[in-house]
Amino acid sequence: MKIEHIAMYVNNLEAARDFFVKYLGGKSNDGYHNKNTDFRSYFISFEDGARLEIMNKPDMVDMDKQLNRTGLIHIAFSVGSKEKVDELTNILKEDGFEVVSGPRTTGDGYYESCIVGIEGNQIEITV
Repeated sequence: MKIEHIAMYVNNLEAARDFFVKYLGGKSNDGYHNKNTDFRSYFISFEDGARLEIMNKPDMVDMDKQLNRTGLIHIAFSVGSKEKVDELTNILKEDGFEVVSGPRTTGDGYYESCIVGIEGNQIEITV
């Protein structure tokens, strides 16, 4: 058993695609558009085979995204080393993304940072 992909609705499909490609090394497909419903999506694939589907459709409800809430809370990306965690965290901070925590070693032994990424969604960057 494996998770095949994770999906998330976004308001700005192209900006979300660009975020995951630019900062996290994803590769985007050409996209899908259902002309009958105006549903649009991209699959973003990552080096290890993980995939993220980002989607958009008319009339979505955009709820406030509190960091401490039930449900899916973050997506974690492993970048391979402490130095890369530090580097990517600094790049994201310089580009205006809020750093929520870290970089730091957590109580359970992870070296990580958390940022508020595209459209208020939390991204964890770890070794």
